[in-house]
Amino acid sequence: MSESEKLSAVETAKAVSDYLRGDIAQELVDNLDHFGKDSVQLLKNHGIYQQDNRDSREVGEDGKSARQHSFMVRTKIPGGALTSDQLLAELDLCDKFGNQTLRVTTRQGLQLHGIVKGDLKQTVARINEIKMSTLAACGDVERNVMAPPVPYKNDPVHTQMQQLAVDLAEHLCPRTTAYHEIWVEDENGETKSKLFGGEEIEPIYGKVYLPRKFKSAIGLPGDNSVDLYAQDLGLMAVCEDFEIVGYNLLVGGGFGVTPSAKKTFVAIAQPLAFVRADQAIDVATAIIKVQRDFGNRADRKVARLKYTIVDMGGIAAFKQKVEEYYGQPLDPPRPIVVSDFDDGMGWHEQGDGLWFYGLNIENGRIHDTPSMQLKTALREICRELQPGIRLTPHQSMLFTDIKPADKDRLIEILRRHHVPLSEEISEVRRWSMACPALPTCGLSITESERALPGMIDQMEVELKRLGLESERFTVRMTGCPNGCARPYNSDIGLVGKAKGKYTVFVGGRRLGDRLNFIFKDMVPAEEVVTTLVPLFEFFKEASEPDETFGDFCYRQGLDALLARAEQTTGA
Repeated sequence: MSESEKLSAVETAKAVSDYLRGDIAQELVDNLDHFGKDSVQLLKNHGIYQQDNRDSREVGEDGKSARQHSFMVRTKIPGGALTSDQLLAELDLCDKFGNQTLRVTTRQGLQLHGIVKGDLKQTVARINEIKMSTLAACGDVERNVMAPPVPYKNDPVHTQMQQLAVDLAEHLCPRTTAYHEIWVEDENGETKSKLFGGEEIEPIYGKVYLPRKFKSAIGLPGDNSVDLYAQDLGLMAVCEDFEIVGYNLLVGGGFGVTPSAKKTFVAIAQPLAFVRADQAIDVATAIIKVQRDFGNRADRKVARLKYTIVDMGGIAAFKQKVEEYYGQPLDPPRPIVVSDFDDGMGWHEQGDGLWFYGLNIENGRIHDTPSMQLKTALREICRELQPGIRLTPHQSMLFTDIKPADKDRLIEILRRHHVPLSEEISEVRRWSMACPALPTCGLSITESERALPGMIDQMEVELKRLGLESERFTVRMTGCPNGCARPYNSDIGLVGKAKGKYTVFVGGRRLGDRLNFIFKDMVPAEEVVTTLVPLFEFFKEASEPDETFGDFCYRQGLDALLARAEQTTGA
């Protein structure tokens, strides 16, 4: 950024924050229900978002909406791995301080919603007490590092990827002591200051951290469940003889976009280089430092790595700069492409005599309702069977290390609490996901999590009518164009454009390595499924053997799809 460009307000706030301290500690006890503008931005780096529930806004005498503020607290869980006791503690927190729900995120983390300001410190302290953290779960830093959650033990590859996720997350975690000073106290009520080698400075991030969030994931050609191409940095494992010998690095993915700002765009990551396994962390660090020094700090709309690569002149110029920071040339990427996506649902042998079970959790929401007591079932499973827990990138959950003798017991607990088994749900529901959107997300334009299940109900009827119920394709919905549920590389993407209206995208695919395209814009919610039905019928009639729905739409192209839709509906 040139000296003449003015820093954005967020950059200014970070610069004077004294390494993410700002006025958070003082405002935490000021008897208001919210934080000031600068603190709201700094809090994200601590894993906390200030929100308000738009369903409960009251209109004052002046005609303006009165906000009742609360907070979302996100726990960073590298690779999605936690223990039963840790999950139980999070469930306790959602009941004691939250809105009685817990949510699995699309990045293998956990979110508490509805925390009031006066309970924030107790909530964050408790999360740290159970050996987890909210630090860098959000903000202008490396976010939660993703990895395939399936715990196959008969080869070391999955264990190696999980370990790299932990190591990379720890290496890239902010070093500031501000987090522990503000949120964590010892048994004597004194704050704990977690020092990193006695350093107060940030050796990787510097005083102002990154220009924007940074997302990384580790995956396999045969398992792209983490959506490698949607990341700022994707590490695709290259294996020989059941060992990881290195990684193809993919850079510049990102789905945040502002339709009214033509300078913004959606991008899938591009191959950068092949690195040996022992180089991965150091090269990742070099990439982040290049983004730190060359990312746009004047305009946050174009501050992600994908824009930095373009501004630097493309992938070749970016690679040259990364090599300069790393200190040596990097090898070209290996000719490897993704081939599958393992969501881990249902029963699987781990390879060590034990089993794991993948439970589909629709849109990641863990709660009890009159018809289904998922939260109660999870408590019983965790207390009695003590399985390992893995959160999936599709907002679901794996119970790991299950003894053969306990398999029936786990299923019995789920059935008794009316929790649908993964084997019993439709393919279209299994492969769908949505962001939270309304009522708490401040960016949301319209519904997502609360709207998608009803649309899936309708799709199930139509797909069964056409004999397509066994087809596997992804349906992803977001309440705004920012793309948190990764809708832009899915077979069907539904993106909120206005209240009750969506842009319908088609032509991506479950493998996640291709962007989809706009089929129709401003489609009312009640017309989304009827808009898709002509495409399902076209697919039924004209698809090639083993062709997926997304591949079919991509092959046919927009003009053919629109022509078929007009022929069917007479529109």
